[in-house]
Amino acid sequence: MATRHPTITRVSLLAPFRALRPPSELAAEVAELPYDVMTRSEARVMAQDRPLSFLHVSRPDIDLPDDVPANSPEGLTLASAAFARLRQERVLVRDTTPSLYVYRLSVGGHRQTGVVGLADLAAYDDGRIRRHELTTAVKQADRAAHMAAIGAQTGPVFAVHRPSTAIGSVLAQTVRHPAETSVDGPGGVRHELWPITDEAQQQVLVDGFDDLGSLYIADGHHRSAAAADVHARLGRSSSAGFVAVTFPADEVQVLPYNRLLRAPRGTSPDQVLEGARREFSVQPDDSAIQPAAAGQLGLYLAGHWYRLGVPPRDLSAVSPADRLDVAVLHARLLGPVLGIDDPRTSPDVGFVGGTRPLPELVAAVDSGEWTAAVSLHATSVDDLMAVADAGAMMPPKSTWFEPKLLDGLVSHVLD
Repeated sequence: MATRHPTITRVSLLAPFRALRPPSELAAEVAELPYDVMTRSEARVMAQDRPLSFLHVSRPDIDLPDDVPANSPEGLTLASAAFARLRQERVLVRDTTPSLYVYRLSVGGHRQTGVVGLADLAAYDDGRIRRHELTTAVKQADRAAHMAAIGAQTGPVFAVHRPSTAIGSVLAQTVRHPAETSVDGPGGVRHELWPITDEAQQQVLVDGFDDLGSLYIADGHHRSAAAADVHARLGRSSSAGFVAVTFPADEVQVLPYNRLLRAPRGTSPDQVLEGARREFSVQPDDSAIQPAAAGQLGLYLAGHWYRLGVPPRDLSAVSPADRLDVAVLHARLLGPVLGIDDPRTSPDVGFVGGTRPLPELVAAVDSGEWTAAVSLHATSVDDLMAVADAGAMMPPKSTWFEPKLLDGLVSHVLD
């Protein structure tokens, strides 16, 4: 059972906890984008001359020689030392009262407002906190090792929930007041945080999520799985949870997750194109293609763009996971034409998040490093929830949620 207020006694989806977080005046110096959305060189630039940057914890490889990985013993030691220093210098301070937190992301005309709490591992295990993606053993082990080394979970899991009037009313009431913490992050995204310490309001939120019956992991499958591994290793039944920020499904923004593909040695572009023609309708196009609707794919190959159409199918006979464009791509092109059987582990697939412009795909193929690029229409949140409800799994990297949460704003100490 997760740590919670004495008045909240049942095992719930989301519970209050004593977060470790920076004082409001230091938050902008501490908080950073997630460790896995940047390269080592990009992280080094972001943390340059910024000793309080959380990247010294989440990306210790920025303080190591290029040939020493972040998950090395040296990297884990550096991460632990950096985390301990931030706590000792009271750059990170643990709340004295268990709280839930309202987290709002704003950029341009987009705004989404969610709740931060401790997601219960019992609910994760029994399927009330639902997954839609398998993890890779290496990445899961890396996250678990980092978590165990510093004694905390520092990267919040991004989740979604179906809209709730009860939850929405508490959030609307809370954000009428100025945020306790406000950070203008990369990309012009404003991150705002409000602690909710009032027991009655906490209970409304806890009950509201329990009434919904389920949460859906949108981004953070490796973090949640690693948390389960670490708690199992520690043999603890209390404080068994992971930090999650859950947003209403109708507020979040999903971008495409495009692909770079490498054909087997000796496979010509004409052979790849012929393989595509066997499974899709193929039309040449003079301009870069970012599909505007489901059922369409863009293929860049040998200096040319092609528009691929997914043939009509009897959707009533197809599972929610198999009907996704990304699943059709994997089943009809990656496997039979390129010989890529497991895209989770294959070095012949590259995943490019929707914030990266199409010219980057073109440049990667034109460089000769990759054979082809595929642009996709964004998978919808409704599809994500349908797949998770069916107990099925999407292909890896099927969704890219934007904007991203910041690491270092809210962490969970594993005690």
